[in-house]
Parts: sequence; C-alpha cells; structure tokens
Amino acid sequence: MTEEVFRADAYAKSCEAVVTAVGPDGIQLDRTVFYPMGGGQPGDTGSLKLGDGRSVRITDTRKGQGPGQIVHVPEAGAALPAVGDKVTAEIDWDRRYRHMRVHTCLHLLSAVVVGGVTGGQIGDGKGRLDFDLPDTQLDKDKLQTDINRLVGENHSVGQRWITDDELAAQPELVRTMSVKPPSGQGKVRLLEIPGVDLQPCGGTHVAATGEIGAVLVTKIENKGRHNRRINIALA
Repeated sequence: MTEEVFRADAYAKSCEAVVTAVGPDGIQLDRTVFYPMGGGQPGDTGSLKLGDGRSVRITDTRKGQGPGQIVHVPEAGAALPAVGDKVTAEIDWDRRYRHMRVHTCLHLLSAVVVGGVTGGQIGDGKGRLDFDLPDTQLDKDKLQTDINRLVGENHSVGQRWITDDELAAQPELVRTMSVKPPSGQGKVRLLEIPGVDLQPCGGTHVAATGEIGAVLVTKIENKGRHNRRINIALA
C-alpha cells in the first residue's frame, strides 16, 4: 500500500519516497503527494526526481489494481527508475491548487442547491455538478451571489472520520446519487465546512473558503427531465 501523504496534508508539494514497483501501468512508490484520479478530481501531474539528477515526468496518477496502490504514469519514452531507487515526488502545485479551489467550491454549490447530486467533474479552474431537480427553475445570478457570499465569509474547511456503521445510520450525509462512498474499510472521511456542508469526500481541499476566490456560475444546462447541470469557474 502507498502512504497517502496528500490525505493528511493537501498542501504538501513534495515528499521523499522509494520506488516499490515499475510496470506497464506506471511507477509505484512507498509514499506519495500525488492524488490519484477519483471522485471527479483529476490525477496529479508532476515529476519524480532521482538522486543522479534525472527527472521522470508524470503525466497522470491513477489508482492501481490492488488495494491501496497508486500508480504514477510516466510520459511516453521516459527512462524509468528501478525498484529501490530513492526519488523526490513533486506535483505541479499550481494545477493541484486550482483543483483544490474548484473542488471546495463545488461543496459550496451543493450546499446552496437543494437536490441530489447525480454527477460532477473537476477541471483546471472550472467544474460542474449535476443535480436531480425536476420542475425546478434555477437563478444563475442568485447562485453566483450565494456561492460568493460563502467564499467571502471565509469558513474553515476540515475533515473528520466516522465509522461505516455511523454513516449507514446517517444516510442523509450522502448527497451523491450515482456514486456511493467507499465502505468496508471501517471508516469514511467527511469533508466538513461547519454550518455549511458535511458529506463524505476523499478529495483535496483548501483550508478556508476564502482561498477559492471569486467564482462565476458560467452556465446552467438542462440535461434531461430531471438533470440540471451547473457549471462554475474561478474568476
């Protein structure tokens, strides 16, 4: 299993690690700051720097086939490290930070829109959520005002853990209708913005809503009789 440094500290930009496996899917490390694609959030990019001065460009990060495995995907043709090599794993921080800002903003969006979430995606400086909202008219200007109010109030953003049984007893915490939080590991991480939002989430987030900055609601789309897609972007 890979130690998930990003899970404990989303602001960690680099870490020292040891290569544990190299295969056709990519490179595995004993620990990493690279977030693997999941929950609508893209995998991190960056580099693995070796002691001899070489650097391996990482173009994507994904979950491996085994439990707890994280695979760092190198660019085509890269000279790969060997198992046992010591490396410095370093993410493209500016890109990751935009993902963190957008991801946290989508939690604010889910707090101001009352409805089940049917899908979502986080991009570089933009994102979207889909809601089950039959016969509901949405006011784009009001949504934008409400989100920016929560941003300006600079609410703290944190995390806490609950057991699988505690989550099963509080089904209202799960907003996503199509994807359920992972269970069977004994505990589930909750993203908590006190007084604003509390729901299971394994992504990376900023420490306070003020870090998101000004937000635009760029488009509201009708994607079906029940589905309303709300697109946001960092201003």
